[in-house]
Amino acid sequence: MLKVLNVVGARPNFMKIAPIMKIMKKQESDFLPLLVHTGQHYDFSMSEAFFKELEIPEPDFYLGVGSASHAVQTAKIMIAFEEVVTKEKPNWVVVVGDVNSTIACALVCAKLGIKVAHVEAGLRSRDRTMPEEINRILTDAISDLLFTTCEEANENLKAEGISAEKIEFVGNVMIDSLFFGLEKAKKSKIRENLGIEGIDYAVLTLHRPSNVDNEENFKQLLEALIEISRKIPIIFPAHPRTKTNMEKFGLEKALNSSQIRLIEPLSYFDFLNLFSGAKFVMTDSGGLQEETTALAIPCLTLRENTERMITVEMGTNELVGTNPERIVAKAFEILDGKFEKVGKTPPLWDGKTAERICNALLRRGYG
Repeated sequence: MLKVLNVVGARPNFMKIAPIMKIMKKQESDFLPLLVHTGQHYDFSMSEAFFKELEIPEPDFYLGVGSASHAVQTAKIMIAFEEVVTKEKPNWVVVVGDVNSTIACALVCAKLGIKVAHVEAGLRSRDRTMPEEINRILTDAISDLLFTTCEEANENLKAEGISAEKIEFVGNVMIDSLFFGLEKAKKSKIRENLGIEGIDYAVLTLHRPSNVDNEENFKQLLEALIEISRKIPIIFPAHPRTKTNMEKFGLEKALNSSQIRLIEPLSYFDFLNLFSGAKFVMTDSGGLQEETTALAIPCLTLRENTERMITVEMGTNELVGTNPERIVAKAFEILDGKFEKVGKTPPLWDGKTAERICNALLRRGYG
């Protein structure tokens, strides 16, 4: 039986670890799965809501590191996680995504000689100003097993000198959670509560530091979004960081004369219900680019680059950058029926990725 520590730190991790934990729990003769929540995402009440909806068991270990600078947060995670690993002596540690918890826990394991598997390995934006890009590159360099979502990720890893023997192309585990949640999300009343049932609307998410920490950049983006909202209502679940900066820069007043609806962050099922019914989505996040591709919903990514190029090359994602004119033009193309991307589902985005991950861990055994 393999003892596996599964690590989560922030909300995007929850959707990636949930299907893996589910399969491991079913295969109780093969796995002893334990869950470590680092507490990097410090709003534990919101975490609990996601855990409940995604049917994730309560964490076996909650490290409670909270918010801090990248260096302080990473160091606190390493100190707390080292105690857990030293005590539990797992056969494998599974880390997911690209948050500080990912690199911190992988680094602890590399130093202690514990086998690490990285889920969502090999994604590259080629932009090292993004903290997530640094986390991705370093985690992949020290992991023993690299689970990839697409062939491009495989090639990225090989180009960095990583042995093909360490790479397993398994598909996208986020899509496992998406397919699991779709039916349950139908019960959500969020559209009805917002008064948008049966009408066209767009959904917006915005939280990248490059977009919301700089007043001028944030202001220009909002001006473009207000222009778009003259033609279609935009529902905007605001990340706490985003909302804080809007207040700090005095930008909330600009929304009063627009059709942009600023709302609180949503639970997973409510948000899934909301964006799955949207005419299109605008975002600067990573996972939403993948989810919209899987559901064939047009997506405008408000960034100059993306680590998920397969969603642009095969899917419904358009990389529009942060130029206001380009953002408005592309949104109007969608509204005028001129958006050309019909999108295809990438290989192995079939809802069975967690099964392939668990099978690969069993094949590798005790390393």
